[in-house]
Amino acid sequence: MFEKNLTRREMLTLGAALAVSPLLLPGDAAAARRTSTTTTTLTTEEKNDLIFMREEEKLARDVYLTLHDIWGTPVFANIAVSEQQHMDAILNLLNTYKLPDPTAGKLVGEFVNAELQALYDELIARGKQSALDALLVGGIIEETDIEDLQAAMATSRLSNIDKVYANLLNGSYNHLRAFASNITALTGEPYVAQVVSQDVVDAILGA
Repeated sequence: MFEKNLTRREMLTLGAALAVSPLLLPGDAAAARRTSTTTTTLTTEEKNDLIFMREEEKLARDVYLTLHDIWGTPVFANIAVSEQQHMDAILNLLNTYKLPDPTAGKLVGEFVNAELQALYDELIARGKQSALDALLVGGIIEETDIEDLQAAMATSRLSNIDKVYANLLNGSYNHLRAFASNITALTGEPYVAQVVSQDVVDAILGA
């Protein structure tokens, strides 16, 4: 299991500082935080979240591209295409709010955020060990994305940002289902949570 050395919020702050150098709230409470999409001033936390999510989606894409090159498993190529779409959606928001793109000029496997760089290296090392380990890495990434997207949605005040995050969250649910299905087909065993709670995973998988 991947163990976080920093909290998610610490990672967000680190990511923003390097790049700029610069479970969801209850429905009623979350709704009360929303403001019009015409708002152009973001909080520091909202800026940090967007910058971090852009690079975290790149991590997912890069890991899947690399693992597909190693194992040739179709699920990695298919989901890498989706992750590129997620990156593009976040880039549109960065451009809207005139925020820097931390992935600009970065090759596959290169990251501004030192923690994400270390995580990429760790996940690739594990994914090289076996086809099963590679699929489990996919599960780690999607569970982590789910956790981070929920945290970002809890602090966002803008409906246009929330809409993008919600679309990405649904994508991560689907990706986790795909990896879980592949793991079960390979092992004959149900998927076991690696980052979030088993209850959360079971709810996503419909167990």
